[in-house]
Amino acid sequence: MLQEILHRYVGLNRRDAIQPALDALLDVVDDVFPIDRSIVERAKALVLAYGALSARDAIHAASMQAHAVKRIMSFDAGYDAIPGISRIISL
Repeated sequence: MLQEILHRYVGLNRRDAIQPALDALLDVVDDVFPIDRSIVERAKALVLAYGALSARDAIHAASMQAHAVKRIMSFDAGYDAIPGISRIISL
C-alpha cells in the first residue's frame, strides 16, 4: 500500500500529500510486509490462475497469503475469487 500512495499522488501531481498519507497509513497498521522475489512469484501464480485479478491486487494477495492475513478492506472485486481471502467493503 505504501507504493500505491506514491503511485497515486505522483499521478495526481499531489506530491505535497504523500507524507501526510503515508503518516496516516502507518499510524493504523501494525506491520509493513516486504515484497521480495517469493511474493512476486506467488503473485505471478495468482494472476495466471485468476483472470479477474490485477497485477497490483495479486501482489497484495500474495503478501497476504505469505503472512496469513485473511481479510482485506477493498472495493476491488478481484479478491473475491481467491480462496482464503475475505474482502471487507466499507463506505
